[in-house]
Amino acid sequence: MSVIDLSSFYSDTAKLSELESYIQKAKDLAGEGNEIVLTGAGPVWLYLKIAHALHGKARKLTYRSPVTGDVIIFDHSPD
Repeated sequence: MSVIDLSSFYSDTAKLSELESYIQKAKDLAGEGNEIVLTGAGPVWLYLKIAHALHGKARKLTYRSPVTGDVIIFDHSPD
């Protein structure tokens, strides 16, 4: 399982103009067919775009927050 902290993608505020670089970084960190956890402070639009970009790359995607705990976004595991 790989944990991707979206707050590490930018220094102060996430910028829409940098969205493609955020997506590419997430794809590079995710690899192919892995279980991925997205976490860290970030805007909803960034989480949504990254989740969409990882669909078809990740086997399982989970959102992790201190408030909600783990929330499964999708799971394409054959189990």
